[in-house]
Amino acid sequence: MPINYQVKQGDCISSIAYEHGFSPETLWNEPNNSELRTKRMDRNILFPGDVVFVPDKRIKEVREATDQVYKYKLKNTPEKLRLQLLKEGEPRRSEAYELEIDDLRFNGSTDGEGRIEHSVPPDSKSGKLKLRQGEEVYDLSIGHLDPLNEISGAQGRLRHLGYYFGPIDGADSAEFEHAVQLFQAAKGFEPSGDLDARTQDALHEGYGR
Repeated sequence: MPINYQVKQGDCISSIAYEHGFSPETLWNEPNNSELRTKRMDRNILFPGDVVFVPDKRIKEVREATDQVYKYKLKNTPEKLRLQLLKEGEPRRSEAYELEIDDLRFNGSTDGEGRIEHSVPPDSKSGKLKLRQGEEVYDLSIGHLDPLNEISGAQGRLRHLGYYFGPIDGADSAEFEHAVQLFQAAKGFEPSGDLDARTQDALHEGYGR
C-alpha cells in the first residue's frame, strides 16, 4: 500500500527509492511529490520532517514465448559521490587519497579542480576520506547536508568552507551571523549577516544547493 514516508537525517530520494524498490526518478517525479519538488530543488538534499509519497509498486506484464530464456535487468543504478578538496580557497590538485564507503575502497588522485567522483550504493550513509597517507582523515556523513534555505544547511556549507565552527543546530546565533558576515565580505557583499537571497545564491555557487 502507498505510504507517506517521513524523512530522517541522512535520507535522500536515492536511498528512500532504493529501500522501497523504485528508481530515484520514478519517486521524485511522482505527481504526489510535486510540492516537495518545489520546496526542495535537489532531490538528494532533503530536510528531516519532509514527507515523500511512496506509491504502490506496479506489476509490469511482459509477453514472451515460453520456450525461450530471457534476461531482465533491474534499473537501480549506483549514485555518484562527488567531493571537492580546497585549501585556502584553492583546489588541492593531484592529491593522493583513499576513500572508504561501506565495504568499498577507492584509491586515486584528485583532478585539476581538486575533485573526486565515484559510484556508490544509493543507500550509503557514511564513509572515510584519507589524505597524505593517512595523516589527514575525514569522516563523511552522506546525505546529511540540509537544504540551503534552512539555517542548518547554511551552517553546514559555511563550516565546510571554513567560515563557521559552531554546532549544526539550526539556531540563528551570533556565531552563525558572524560567519555569514565573513562569507559576505569575502564575496564583496555588504556584511549584513542576513542569509538573504544573494548570499544563498553565492553559497549555492560555491558549494551547491
